[in-house]
Amino acid sequence: MTPPSTRPRIPRLSRNALTVLRGRYLAKNAAGAIVETPAQLFRRVARDIAQAERAYPARARHTGLAGRFYDLMATLEFLPNSPTLMNAGRALQQLSACFVLPVDDSLESIFDAVKYQAVIHQSGGGTGFSFSRLRPHADRVATTSGIASGPVSFMQVFNTATDVIKQGGTRRGANMGILRVDHPDVLDFIALKQQPGAMTNFNLSVGLTDAFMRALERRRTYALVNPHTGKPVRRLPATLVFDRLVQAAWKSGEPGVVFLDTINRANPTPQLGAIEATNPCGEQPLLAYESCTLGSINVTRFLTRQRNRHTIDYDRLADIIPLSVRFLDNVLDRTQFPLPAIAEHTLRTRKIGLGIMGFADLLIHLGIPYDTDKALRIADRLMGFIETHAHSASAALAKERGVFPSYRNSRLQRTHTPRRNATVTTIAPTGTISIIADCSAGIEPLYGISVARTVMEDIRLESLHPEFLRQARARQLPLAFLRRELGRSESIQHLSRIPRDLRRLFVTAHDIDPAHHVRMQAVFQRHSDSGVSKTINLPSNARPADVARAFVLAHELGCKGLTVFRSGSRDHQVLACTHVQSC
Repeated sequence: MTPPSTRPRIPRLSRNALTVLRGRYLAKNAAGAIVETPAQLFRRVARDIAQAERAYPARARHTGLAGRFYDLMATLEFLPNSPTLMNAGRALQQLSACFVLPVDDSLESIFDAVKYQAVIHQSGGGTGFSFSRLRPHADRVATTSGIASGPVSFMQVFNTATDVIKQGGTRRGANMGILRVDHPDVLDFIALKQQPGAMTNFNLSVGLTDAFMRALERRRTYALVNPHTGKPVRRLPATLVFDRLVQAAWKSGEPGVVFLDTINRANPTPQLGAIEATNPCGEQPLLAYESCTLGSINVTRFLTRQRNRHTIDYDRLADIIPLSVRFLDNVLDRTQFPLPAIAEHTLRTRKIGLGIMGFADLLIHLGIPYDTDKALRIADRLMGFIETHAHSASAALAKERGVFPSYRNSRLQRTHTPRRNATVTTIAPTGTISIIADCSAGIEPLYGISVARTVMEDIRLESLHPEFLRQARARQLPLAFLRRELGRSESIQHLSRIPRDLRRLFVTAHDIDPAHHVRMQAVFQRHSDSGVSKTINLPSNARPADVARAFVLAHELGCKGLTVFRSGSRDHQVLACTHVQSC
Protein backbone atom coordinates (compact mmCIF):
# COMPACT_ATOMS: atom_id res chain seq x y z
CA MET A 1 0.00 0.00 0.00
CA THR A 2 1.38 3.39 -0.97
CA PRO A 3 2.49 5.65 1.94
CA PRO A 4 0.59 8.83 2.79
CA SER A 5 1.19 11.60 0.29
CA THR A 6 3.33 14.61 1.13
CA ARG A 7 1.88 16.64 -1.74
CA PRO A 8 -0.34 19.68 -1.13
CA ARG A 9 -3.73 18.64 0.24
CA ILE A 10 -5.73 21.61 -1.02
CA PRO A 11 -7.49 20.77 -4.30
CA ARG A 12 -6.65 23.11 -7.18
CA LEU A 13 -9.79 23.35 -9.25
CA SER A 14 -10.71 25.11 -12.46
CA ARG A 15 -13.53 27.63 -12.69
CA ASN A 16 -15.70 25.09 -14.52
CA ALA A 17 -14.98 22.46 -11.87
CA LEU A 18 -16.11 24.84 -9.13
CA THR A 19 -19.29 25.62 -11.08
CA VAL A 20 -20.14 21.92 -11.33
CA LEU A 21 -19.32 21.21 -7.70
CA ARG A 22 -21.46 24.09 -6.48
CA GLY A 23 -24.35 23.12 -8.72
CA ARG A 24 -24.45 19.40 -8.03
CA TYR A 25 -22.09 18.03 -5.41
CA LEU A 26 -21.41 20.31 -2.45
CA ALA A 27 -23.73 19.86 0.53
CA LYS A 28 -26.44 22.45 1.01
CA ASN A 29 -28.56 23.35 4.02
CA ALA A 30 -32.36 23.38 4.14
CA ALA A 31 -32.42 26.86 2.62
CA GLY A 32 -30.30 25.72 -0.34
CA ALA A 33 -27.14 27.52 0.74
CA ILE A 34 -23.82 25.71 0.17
CA VAL A 35 -22.29 24.60 3.47
CA GLU A 36 -19.30 22.62 2.17
CA THR A 37 -16.02 23.41 0.41
CA PRO A 38 -14.48 21.11 -2.21
CA ALA A 39 -11.82 20.04 0.31
CA GLN A 40 -14.55 19.21 2.82
CA LEU A 41 -16.38 17.19 0.16
CA PHE A 42 -13.30 15.08 -0.52
CA ARG A 43 -12.72 14.63 3.23
CA ARG A 44 -16.35 13.62 3.74
CA VAL A 45 -16.12 10.99 1.01
CA ALA A 46 -12.68 9.74 2.09
CA ARG A 47 -13.68 9.29 5.74
CA ASP A 48 -16.87 7.51 4.86
CA ILE A 49 -15.29 5.06 2.40
CA ALA A 50 -12.44 4.34 4.83
CA GLN A 51 -15.00 3.24 7.43
CA ALA A 52 -15.61 0.08 5.41
CA GLU A 53 -12.36 -1.30 6.86
CA ARG A 54 -14.12 -1.77 10.22
CA ALA A 55 -16.23 -4.58 8.76
CA TYR A 56 -13.17 -6.82 8.35
CA PRO A 57 -10.85 -8.56 10.82
CA ALA A 58 -8.01 -6.45 12.15
CA ARG A 59 -5.45 -8.33 10.08
CA ALA A 60 -7.29 -7.30 6.87
CA ARG A 61 -7.67 -3.63 7.75
CA HIS A 62 -5.45 -0.80 6.55
CA THR A 63 -4.95 2.25 8.70
CA GLY A 64 -4.65 5.85 7.56
CA LEU A 65 -6.84 5.21 4.55
CA ALA A 66 -8.99 8.30 5.00
CA GLY A 67 -5.95 10.49 4.39
CA ARG A 68 -4.82 8.42 1.43
CA PHE A 69 -8.27 8.41 -0.12
CA TYR A 70 -8.44 12.18 0.39
CA ASP A 71 -5.12 12.71 -1.37
CA LEU A 72 -6.24 10.43 -4.21
CA MET A 73 -9.22 12.69 -4.90
CA ALA A 74 -7.89 16.11 -3.88
CA THR A 75 -4.94 15.74 -6.25
CA LEU A 76 -7.45 14.79 -8.98
CA GLU A 77 -5.56 11.56 -9.66
CA PHE A 78 -8.73 9.50 -9.19
CA LEU A 79 -12.41 10.30 -8.81
CA PRO A 80 -15.33 7.94 -8.13
CA ASN A 81 -18.68 8.10 -9.90
CA SER A 82 -20.99 11.00 -9.14
CA PRO A 83 -23.34 9.34 -6.60
CA THR A 84 -20.34 8.53 -4.39
CA LEU A 85 -19.20 12.15 -4.43
CA MET A 86 -22.74 13.37 -3.79
CA ASN A 87 -23.94 10.92 -1.17
CA ALA A 88 -21.05 9.37 0.77
CA GLY A 89 -21.18 10.44 4.40
CA ARG A 90 -24.66 11.90 3.99
CA ALA A 91 -28.15 10.64 4.83
CA LEU A 92 -28.85 9.05 1.45
CA GLN A 93 -25.64 7.00 1.25
CA GLN A 94 -26.52 5.56 -2.17
CA LEU A 95 -23.14 5.38 -3.92
CA SER A 96 -23.68 3.37 -7.10
CA ALA A 97 -24.22 4.87 -10.55
CA CYS A 98 -25.33 1.92 -12.67
CA PHE A 99 -28.30 -0.41 -12.28
CA VAL A 100 -30.13 -2.96 -14.44
CA LEU A 101 -33.71 -3.94 -13.68
CA PRO A 102 -35.63 -6.90 -15.13
CA VAL A 103 -38.81 -6.42 -17.15
CA ASP A 104 -40.73 -9.66 -17.53
CA ASP A 105 -43.86 -10.28 -19.57
CA SER A 106 -46.52 -9.35 -17.01
CA LEU A 107 -48.15 -6.14 -15.87
CA GLU A 108 -46.93 -6.77 -12.33
CA SER A 109 -43.29 -7.02 -13.45
CA ILE A 110 -43.56 -4.02 -15.77
CA PHE A 111 -44.96 -1.70 -13.15
CA ASP A 112 -42.68 -3.04 -10.42
CA ALA A 113 -39.83 -2.03 -12.72
CA VAL A 114 -41.32 1.46 -13.13
CA LYS A 115 -41.56 1.80 -9.35
CA TYR A 116 -38.00 0.55 -8.80
CA GLN A 117 -36.74 2.85 -11.55
CA ALA A 118 -38.23 5.84 -9.72
CA VAL A 119 -36.58 4.82 -6.45
CA ILE A 120 -33.18 4.44 -8.14
CA HIS A 121 -33.44 7.75 -10.01
CA GLN A 122 -34.39 9.54 -6.82
CA SER A 123 -31.23 8.14 -5.20
CA GLY A 124 -28.92 9.35 -7.98
CA GLY A 125 -28.55 6.22 -10.12
CA GLY A 126 -29.28 5.42 -13.76
CA THR A 127 -31.17 2.36 -14.98
CA GLY A 128 -30.92 -0.06 -17.87
CA PHE A 129 -33.66 -2.34 -19.16
CA SER A 130 -34.11 -5.04 -21.74
CA PHE A 131 -37.65 -5.01 -23.08
CA SER A 132 -37.02 -8.14 -25.14
CA ARG A 133 -39.12 -10.43 -22.91
CA LEU A 134 -42.34 -8.50 -23.58
CA ARG A 135 -44.71 -10.05 -26.10
CA PRO A 136 -45.05 -8.08 -29.34
CA HIS A 137 -47.71 -5.59 -30.27
CA ALA A 138 -51.09 -7.15 -31.15
CA ASP A 139 -50.18 -10.51 -29.60
CA ARG A 140 -53.07 -12.22 -27.84
CA VAL A 141 -53.24 -11.99 -24.02
CA ALA A 142 -54.96 -15.22 -22.97
CA THR A 143 -55.88 -14.13 -19.42
CA THR A 144 -57.95 -11.17 -20.62
CA SER A 145 -58.66 -12.10 -24.25
CA GLY A 146 -57.12 -8.72 -25.05
CA ILE A 147 -54.36 -7.50 -27.33
CA ALA A 148 -50.82 -6.76 -26.09
CA SER A 149 -49.62 -3.20 -26.58
CA GLY A 150 -45.99 -4.26 -27.05
CA PRO A 151 -42.69 -3.08 -25.57
CA VAL A 152 -42.57 0.27 -27.40
CA SER A 153 -45.86 1.31 -25.81
CA PHE A 154 -44.75 0.36 -22.30
CA MET A 155 -41.44 2.19 -22.74
CA GLN A 156 -43.42 5.43 -22.86
CA VAL A 157 -44.54 4.75 -19.29
CA PHE A 158 -40.92 4.44 -18.14
CA ASN A 159 -40.02 7.63 -19.99
CA THR A 160 -42.86 9.60 -18.40
CA ALA A 161 -42.00 8.34 -14.93
CA THR A 162 -38.46 9.62 -15.39
CA ASP A 163 -39.80 13.07 -16.21
CA VAL A 164 -41.31 13.47 -12.77
CA ILE A 165 -38.45 12.07 -10.71
CA LYS A 166 -35.42 14.24 -10.24
CA GLN A 167 -32.31 12.40 -9.07
CA GLY A 168 -31.57 13.48 -5.53
CA GLY A 169 -32.68 16.99 -6.46
CA THR A 170 -29.60 17.37 -8.63
CA ARG A 171 -30.04 15.71 -12.02
CA ARG A 172 -32.58 14.16 -14.35
CA GLY A 173 -32.73 10.37 -14.54
CA ALA A 174 -31.14 8.42 -17.38
CA ASN A 175 -32.16 5.08 -18.88
CA MET A 176 -30.99 2.55 -21.41
CA GLY A 177 -33.61 0.64 -23.37
CA ILE A 178 -32.54 -2.48 -25.30
CA LEU A 179 -34.54 -4.66 -27.65
CA ARG A 180 -33.18 -7.77 -29.32
CA VAL A 181 -32.89 -7.64 -33.09
CA ASP A 182 -34.99 -10.82 -33.35
CA HIS A 183 -37.96 -9.32 -31.47
CA PRO A 184 -40.99 -8.91 -33.77
CA ASP A 185 -41.29 -5.20 -32.87
CA VAL A 186 -37.69 -4.35 -33.72
CA LEU A 187 -38.53 -2.02 -36.63
CA ASP A 188 -40.88 0.02 -34.43
CA PHE A 189 -38.15 0.19 -31.80
CA ILE A 190 -35.58 1.42 -34.34
CA ALA A 191 -37.95 4.20 -35.42
CA LEU A 192 -38.86 5.20 -31.87
CA LYS A 193 -36.61 8.27 -31.54
CA GLN A 194 -36.77 9.58 -35.08
CA GLN A 195 -39.26 12.27 -34.08
CA PRO A 196 -37.82 15.25 -32.14
CA GLY A 197 -38.73 15.14 -28.47
CA ALA A 198 -39.50 11.41 -28.37
CA MET A 199 -38.20 9.30 -25.48
CA THR A 200 -35.94 12.07 -24.22
CA ASN A 201 -35.01 10.19 -21.05
CA PHE A 202 -33.74 7.08 -22.84
CA ASN A 203 -30.71 5.97 -24.73
CA LEU A 204 -31.70 3.14 -27.08
CA SER A 205 -29.69 0.21 -28.38
CA VAL A 206 -30.59 -2.73 -30.56
CA GLY A 207 -29.27 -6.02 -29.21
CA LEU A 208 -27.50 -7.60 -32.19
CA THR A 209 -26.67 -11.32 -32.20
CA ASP A 210 -23.99 -13.31 -33.97
CA ALA A 211 -26.72 -15.09 -35.92
CA PHE A 212 -28.03 -11.76 -37.21
CA MET A 213 -24.55 -10.59 -38.17
CA ARG A 214 -23.97 -13.85 -40.10
CA ALA A 215 -27.29 -13.38 -41.91
CA LEU A 216 -26.27 -9.82 -42.72
CA GLU A 217 -22.91 -10.90 -44.10
CA ARG A 218 -24.55 -13.60 -46.24
CA ARG A 219 -27.45 -11.31 -47.22
CA ARG A 220 -30.02 -13.77 -45.90
CA THR A 221 -33.25 -13.56 -43.94
CA TYR A 222 -33.46 -14.27 -40.22
CA ALA A 223 -36.30 -15.23 -37.87
CA LEU A 224 -38.26 -12.89 -35.63
CA VAL A 225 -39.25 -14.79 -32.50
CA ASN A 226 -42.20 -14.15 -30.19
CA PRO A 227 -40.59 -14.17 -26.73
CA HIS A 228 -43.85 -15.31 -25.12
CA THR A 229 -44.09 -18.51 -27.16
CA GLY A 230 -40.48 -18.93 -28.26
CA LYS A 231 -41.70 -19.56 -31.79
CA PRO A 232 -40.71 -17.75 -35.02
CA VAL A 233 -43.48 -15.52 -36.35
CA ARG A 234 -41.94 -14.32 -39.61
CA ARG A 235 -38.63 -13.68 -41.36
CA LEU A 236 -37.04 -10.45 -42.52
CA PRO A 237 -34.00 -9.73 -44.69
CA ALA A 238 -31.13 -8.87 -42.37
CA THR A 239 -30.05 -6.13 -44.78
CA LEU A 240 -33.46 -4.44 -44.49
CA VAL A 241 -33.30 -4.27 -40.70
CA PHE A 242 -29.65 -3.22 -40.69
CA ASP A 243 -30.30 -0.47 -43.24
CA ARG A 244 -33.16 0.87 -41.11
CA LEU A 245 -30.88 0.81 -38.07
CA VAL A 246 -28.06 2.57 -39.91
CA GLN A 247 -30.37 5.26 -41.32
CA ALA A 248 -31.87 5.93 -37.88
CA ALA A 249 -28.44 6.18 -36.24
CA TRP A 250 -27.19 8.44 -39.04
CA LYS A 251 -30.23 10.69 -38.72
CA SER A 252 -30.45 11.05 -34.93
CA GLY A 253 -27.57 9.18 -33.28
CA GLU A 254 -29.92 6.42 -32.10
CA PRO A 255 -30.31 3.56 -31.67
CA GLY A 256 -26.82 2.38 -30.87
CA VAL A 257 -25.97 -1.30 -30.85
CA VAL A 258 -24.91 -3.83 -28.24
CA PHE A 259 -23.49 -7.19 -29.26
CA LEU A 260 -25.24 -9.59 -26.92
CA ASP A 261 -23.24 -12.73 -27.74
CA THR A 262 -19.94 -10.87 -27.37
CA ILE A 263 -21.09 -9.59 -23.99
CA ASN A 264 -22.11 -13.02 -22.78
CA ARG A 265 -18.92 -14.71 -23.93
CA ALA A 266 -17.22 -12.47 -21.37
CA ASN A 267 -19.95 -12.82 -18.71
CA PRO A 268 -17.93 -13.75 -15.59
CA THR A 269 -20.86 -15.54 -13.92
CA PRO A 270 -22.86 -17.38 -16.60
CA GLN A 271 -24.21 -19.72 -13.93
CA LEU A 272 -26.29 -16.77 -12.66
CA GLY A 273 -27.88 -16.15 -16.04
CA ALA A 274 -27.36 -14.33 -19.33
CA ILE A 275 -26.72 -10.59 -19.51
CA GLU A 276 -29.48 -8.79 -21.40
CA ALA A 277 -28.94 -5.10 -20.63
CA THR A 278 -26.42 -2.41 -19.73
CA ASN A 279 -26.35 0.82 -17.78
CA PRO A 280 -27.44 4.05 -19.56
CA CYS A 281 -24.05 4.76 -21.12
CA GLY A 282 -23.53 1.18 -22.26
CA GLU A 283 -20.18 0.44 -20.65
CA GLN A 284 -21.52 -1.76 -17.85
CA PRO A 285 -23.32 -4.97 -18.85
CA LEU A 286 -25.14 -6.22 -15.76
CA LEU A 287 -27.41 -9.03 -14.69
CA ALA A 288 -30.89 -8.24 -13.41
CA TYR A 289 -30.82 -6.29 -10.13
CA GLU A 290 -27.07 -5.81 -10.28
CA SER A 291 -25.38 -2.47 -9.79
CA CYS A 292 -21.81 -1.34 -10.23
CA THR A 293 -19.63 1.33 -8.72
CA LEU A 294 -17.19 3.11 -11.02
CA GLY A 295 -14.09 5.26 -10.69
CA SER A 296 -11.55 6.69 -13.10
CA ILE A 297 -7.85 7.48 -12.97
CA ASN A 298 -6.89 10.83 -14.46
CA VAL A 299 -3.92 9.66 -16.53
CA THR A 300 -2.71 13.21 -17.21
CA ARG A 301 -1.56 13.31 -13.57
CA PHE A 302 0.94 10.52 -14.28
CA LEU A 303 3.21 12.29 -16.70
CA THR A 304 6.83 12.93 -15.90
CA ARG A 305 9.37 14.96 -17.83
CA GLN A 306 12.60 13.32 -18.97
CA ARG A 307 15.11 14.87 -21.38
CA ASN A 308 12.68 17.65 -22.17
CA ARG A 309 9.93 15.20 -23.14
CA HIS A 310 6.90 13.87 -21.31
CA THR A 311 6.64 10.16 -20.53
CA ILE A 312 4.16 8.12 -18.53
CA ASP A 313 5.25 7.47 -14.95
CA TYR A 314 4.22 3.83 -14.72
CA ASP A 315 5.83 3.34 -11.31
CA ARG A 316 3.65 6.02 -9.73
CA LEU A 317 0.60 4.73 -11.60
CA ALA A 318 1.28 1.25 -10.18
CA ASP A 319 1.22 2.74 -6.68
CA ILE A 320 -2.28 4.19 -6.89
CA ILE A 321 -4.08 1.38 -8.73
CA PRO A 322 -4.36 -0.88 -5.63
CA LEU A 323 -5.60 2.09 -3.60
CA SER A 324 -8.22 2.86 -6.25
CA VAL A 325 -9.41 -0.76 -6.36
CA ARG A 326 -9.64 -0.86 -2.57
CA PHE A 327 -11.60 2.39 -2.60
CA LEU A 328 -14.15 0.95 -5.04
CA ASP A 329 -14.48 -2.32 -3.15
CA ASN A 330 -15.05 -0.34 0.04
CA VAL A 331 -17.77 1.67 -1.71
CA LEU A 332 -19.76 -1.55 -2.13
CA ASP A 333 -19.71 -2.08 1.62
CA ARG A 334 -20.71 1.52 2.39
CA THR A 335 -23.60 1.74 -0.07
CA GLN A 336 -27.20 1.73 1.15
CA PHE A 337 -28.73 0.08 -1.89
CA PRO A 338 -32.18 1.31 -2.91
CA LEU A 339 -33.73 -2.20 -2.92
CA PRO A 340 -32.95 -5.41 -0.98
CA ALA A 341 -32.80 -7.36 -4.25
CA ILE A 342 -30.15 -4.96 -5.58
CA ALA A 343 -28.06 -5.37 -2.43
CA GLU A 344 -28.29 -9.16 -2.69
CA HIS A 345 -27.40 -9.41 -6.38
CA THR A 346 -24.69 -6.73 -6.30
CA LEU A 347 -22.84 -8.15 -3.32
CA ARG A 348 -22.78 -11.68 -4.70
CA THR A 349 -20.59 -10.53 -7.63
CA ARG A 350 -19.07 -7.31 -6.17
CA LYS A 351 -18.56 -5.75 -9.60
CA ILE A 352 -16.44 -2.62 -9.76
CA GLY A 353 -15.23 -0.63 -12.75
CA LEU A 354 -11.86 1.12 -12.69
CA GLY A 355 -11.15 3.11 -15.84
CA ILE A 356 -9.39 6.21 -17.05
CA MET A 357 -10.04 9.77 -18.14
CA GLY A 358 -7.78 12.35 -19.76
CA PHE A 359 -6.51 10.02 -22.49
CA ALA A 360 -6.66 12.61 -25.30
CA ASP A 361 -4.83 15.14 -23.12
CA LEU A 362 -2.22 12.50 -22.29
CA LEU A 363 -1.53 11.91 -25.98
CA ILE A 364 -1.20 15.65 -26.61
CA HIS A 365 1.39 15.99 -23.85
CA LEU A 366 3.24 13.01 -25.31
CA GLY A 367 3.20 14.68 -28.72
CA ILE A 368 1.16 11.88 -30.32
CA PRO A 369 -1.86 12.59 -32.55
CA TYR A 370 -4.92 10.59 -31.55
CA ASP A 371 -5.47 9.11 -35.03
CA THR A 372 -2.16 7.26 -35.31
CA ASP A 373 -0.98 3.69 -34.81
CA LYS A 374 1.34 4.98 -32.09
CA ALA A 375 -1.71 6.23 -30.16
CA LEU A 376 -3.22 2.74 -30.43
CA ARG A 377 0.00 1.24 -29.05
CA ILE A 378 0.02 3.70 -26.14
CA ALA A 379 -3.62 2.80 -25.39
CA ASP A 380 -2.80 -0.91 -25.45
CA ARG A 381 0.16 -0.60 -23.12
CA LEU A 382 -1.52 1.85 -20.74
CA MET A 383 -4.79 -0.01 -20.29
CA GLY A 384 -3.04 -3.37 -20.28
CA PHE A 385 -0.88 -2.09 -17.42
CA ILE A 386 -3.91 -0.85 -15.50
CA GLU A 387 -5.79 -4.10 -16.08
CA THR A 388 -2.88 -6.25 -14.87
CA HIS A 389 -2.34 -4.22 -11.70
CA ALA A 390 -6.07 -3.86 -11.00
CA HIS A 391 -6.59 -7.63 -11.28
CA SER A 392 -3.64 -8.19 -8.97
CA ALA A 393 -5.12 -5.72 -6.49
CA SER A 394 -8.47 -7.54 -6.57
CA ALA A 395 -6.64 -10.84 -6.05
CA ALA A 396 -4.86 -9.37 -3.04
CA LEU A 397 -8.20 -8.25 -1.63
CA ALA A 398 -9.54 -11.77 -2.12
CA LYS A 399 -6.76 -13.09 0.12
CA GLU A 400 -7.65 -10.51 2.79
CA ARG A 401 -11.44 -10.51 2.52
CA GLY A 402 -12.46 -13.52 0.48
CA VAL A 403 -13.60 -13.98 -3.12
CA PHE A 404 -16.94 -12.66 -4.34
CA PRO A 405 -19.72 -15.04 -3.16
CA SER A 406 -20.58 -16.32 -6.66
CA TYR A 407 -16.97 -17.16 -7.48
CA ARG A 408 -17.70 -20.89 -7.30
CA ASN A 409 -18.64 -22.23 -10.76
CA SER A 410 -17.92 -18.84 -12.33
CA ARG A 411 -15.79 -18.39 -15.43
CA LEU A 412 -13.11 -16.83 -13.22
CA GLN A 413 -12.79 -20.00 -11.16
CA ARG A 414 -11.82 -21.87 -14.31
CA THR A 415 -9.50 -19.30 -15.87
CA HIS A 416 -8.22 -16.74 -13.36
CA THR A 417 -6.53 -16.26 -10.03
CA PRO A 418 -9.21 -15.90 -7.32
CA ARG A 419 -10.45 -12.29 -7.17
CA ARG A 420 -12.56 -10.17 -4.89
CA ASN A 421 -14.57 -8.70 -7.76
CA ALA A 422 -16.26 -10.38 -10.73
CA THR A 423 -15.33 -7.37 -12.87
CA VAL A 424 -12.59 -4.87 -12.11
CA THR A 425 -12.05 -2.64 -15.17
CA THR A 426 -14.47 -0.51 -17.17
CA ILE A 427 -14.14 2.53 -19.44
CA ALA A 428 -16.83 4.99 -18.35
CA PRO A 429 -17.67 8.28 -20.13
CA THR A 430 -16.65 10.47 -17.13
CA GLY A 431 -18.68 13.35 -18.53
CA THR A 432 -18.97 15.32 -15.30
CA ILE A 433 -16.08 14.06 -13.19
CA SER A 434 -13.69 14.89 -16.04
CA ILE A 435 -14.83 18.52 -15.70
CA ILE A 436 -13.95 18.37 -12.00
CA ALA A 437 -10.58 16.81 -12.88
CA ASP A 438 -10.09 19.39 -15.68
CA CYS A 439 -9.17 16.80 -18.29
CA SER A 440 -10.57 15.30 -21.48
CA ALA A 441 -13.46 12.88 -21.02
CA GLY A 442 -12.78 9.14 -20.82
CA ILE A 443 -10.92 7.87 -23.87
CA GLU A 444 -12.60 10.31 -26.25
CA PRO A 445 -10.57 12.53 -28.58
CA LEU A 446 -11.05 16.26 -28.20
CA TYR A 447 -14.45 17.34 -29.49
CA GLY A 448 -13.07 20.75 -30.39
CA ILE A 449 -10.47 23.23 -29.21
CA SER A 450 -13.06 25.77 -28.08
CA VAL A 451 -16.05 23.94 -26.62
CA ALA A 452 -19.32 24.69 -24.86
CA ARG A 453 -20.73 21.92 -22.70
CA THR A 454 -24.25 21.84 -21.28
CA VAL A 455 -24.38 20.24 -17.83
CA MET A 456 -27.13 19.85 -15.27
CA GLU A 457 -29.64 20.58 -18.05
CA ASP A 458 -29.16 24.34 -18.20
CA ILE A 459 -25.61 25.31 -17.16
CA ARG A 460 -23.34 26.18 -20.06
CA LEU A 461 -19.60 25.77 -19.53
CA GLU A 462 -17.15 27.20 -22.05
CA SER A 463 -13.51 26.21 -22.32
CA LEU A 464 -10.52 26.74 -24.58
CA HIS A 465 -8.07 23.86 -24.41
CA PRO A 466 -5.32 25.05 -22.03
CA GLU A 467 -2.45 23.20 -23.71
CA PHE A 468 -3.42 24.55 -27.12
CA LEU A 469 -3.54 28.04 -25.63
CA ARG A 470 -0.12 27.57 -24.01
CA GLN A 471 1.45 26.41 -27.26
CA ALA A 472 -0.27 29.16 -29.25
CA ARG A 473 1.13 31.78 -26.91
CA ALA A 474 4.59 30.20 -26.99
CA ARG A 475 4.54 30.45 -30.79
CA GLN A 476 3.12 33.98 -30.68
CA LEU A 477 0.08 33.05 -32.76
CA PRO A 478 -2.55 35.77 -33.33
CA LEU A 479 -4.89 35.23 -30.38
CA ALA A 480 -7.48 37.72 -31.63
CA PHE A 481 -7.76 35.64 -34.80
CA LEU A 482 -8.05 32.45 -32.75
CA ARG A 483 -10.83 33.89 -30.63
CA ARG A 484 -12.87 34.49 -33.76
CA GLU A 485 -12.14 31.26 -35.59
CA LEU A 486 -11.79 28.39 -33.12
CA GLY A 487 -15.46 28.24 -32.17
CA ARG A 488 -16.75 28.19 -35.73
CA SER A 489 -15.86 24.57 -36.43
CA GLU A 490 -15.07 21.35 -34.60
CA SER A 491 -11.86 21.09 -36.64
CA ILE A 492 -8.88 23.42 -36.93
CA GLN A 493 -7.33 21.64 -39.91
CA HIS A 494 -8.44 24.38 -42.32
CA LEU A 495 -6.81 27.20 -40.32
CA SER A 496 -3.57 27.71 -42.23
CA ARG A 497 -2.33 30.39 -39.82
CA ILE A 498 -1.91 27.66 -37.22
CA PRO A 499 1.32 25.70 -37.89
CA ARG A 500 0.80 22.31 -39.51
CA ASP A 501 2.41 20.34 -36.65
CA LEU A 502 0.12 22.04 -34.11
CA ARG A 503 -2.96 21.30 -36.23
CA ARG A 504 -1.81 17.70 -36.57
CA LEU A 505 -1.38 17.26 -32.82
CA PHE A 506 -4.72 18.84 -31.94
CA VAL A 507 -6.78 16.58 -34.13
CA THR A 508 -10.44 16.52 -33.07
CA ALA A 509 -13.16 13.89 -33.12
CA HIS A 510 -14.55 14.94 -36.49
CA ASP A 511 -11.13 14.77 -38.16
CA ILE A 512 -10.72 11.12 -37.26
CA ASP A 513 -11.72 8.33 -39.60
CA PRO A 514 -14.61 6.29 -38.11
CA ALA A 515 -12.56 3.11 -38.44
CA HIS A 516 -9.85 4.57 -36.20
CA HIS A 517 -12.46 5.50 -33.60
CA VAL A 518 -13.60 1.89 -33.57
CA ARG A 519 -10.06 0.51 -33.43
CA MET A 520 -9.30 2.70 -30.43
CA GLN A 521 -12.40 1.43 -28.67
CA ALA A 522 -11.44 -2.14 -29.50
CA VAL A 523 -7.97 -1.70 -27.99
CA PHE A 524 -9.46 -0.53 -24.70
CA GLN A 525 -12.08 -3.27 -24.84
CA ARG A 526 -9.33 -5.90 -24.82
CA HIS A 527 -8.37 -4.69 -21.35
CA SER A 528 -11.83 -4.01 -19.95
CA ASP A 529 -13.70 -6.69 -18.01
CA SER A 530 -16.95 -4.88 -18.72
CA GLY A 531 -17.40 -2.53 -21.65
CA VAL A 532 -16.24 0.76 -23.12
CA SER A 533 -18.23 3.96 -23.35
CA LYS A 534 -17.16 5.82 -26.47
CA THR A 535 -19.03 7.85 -29.04
CA ILE A 536 -18.02 7.64 -32.68
CA ASN A 537 -18.43 11.33 -33.50
CA LEU A 538 -18.95 11.94 -37.19
CA PRO A 539 -18.89 15.20 -39.16
CA SER A 540 -22.17 16.55 -40.49
CA ASN A 541 -21.31 15.39 -44.03
CA ALA A 542 -20.76 11.75 -42.99
CA ARG A 543 -22.77 9.21 -44.98
CA PRO A 544 -24.90 6.29 -43.78
CA ALA A 545 -22.25 3.99 -45.23
CA ASP A 546 -19.79 5.35 -42.63
CA VAL A 547 -22.18 4.30 -39.87
CA ALA A 548 -22.67 0.85 -41.41
CA ARG A 549 -18.95 0.21 -41.67
CA ALA A 550 -18.43 1.30 -38.06
CA PHE A 551 -21.09 -1.10 -36.77
CA VAL A 552 -19.68 -4.04 -38.73
CA LEU A 553 -16.07 -3.31 -37.79
CA ALA A 554 -16.99 -2.99 -34.10
CA HIS A 555 -18.45 -6.49 -34.18
CA GLU A 556 -15.45 -7.89 -36.02
CA LEU A 557 -13.00 -6.36 -33.52
CA GLY A 558 -14.80 -7.61 -30.42
CA CYS A 559 -16.40 -4.42 -29.14
CA LYS A 560 -19.41 -4.97 -26.89
CA GLY A 561 -21.41 -2.11 -28.35
CA LEU A 562 -21.18 1.08 -30.35
CA THR A 563 -22.74 4.54 -30.42
CA VAL A 564 -22.42 6.97 -33.30
CA PHE A 565 -23.32 10.64 -33.43
CA ARG A 566 -23.27 12.84 -36.51
CA SER A 567 -22.75 16.51 -35.76
CA GLY A 568 -25.92 18.54 -36.23
CA SER A 569 -28.21 15.51 -36.28
CA ARG A 570 -30.02 16.72 -33.17
CA ASP A 571 -31.35 20.14 -32.23
CA HIS A 572 -29.84 19.84 -28.75
CA GLN A 573 -26.27 18.67 -28.24
CA VAL A 574 -24.41 18.33 -24.95
CA LEU A 575 -21.17 19.35 -26.70
CA ALA A 576 -20.77 22.08 -29.29
CA CYS A 577 -18.06 24.38 -30.50
CA THR A 578 -18.22 27.94 -29.26
CA HIS A 579 -16.58 31.33 -29.48
CA VAL A 580 -14.57 31.92 -26.30
CA GLN A 581 -14.22 35.59 -25.48
CA SER A 582 -11.09 35.40 -23.37
CA CYS A 583 -7.84 33.70 -24.29
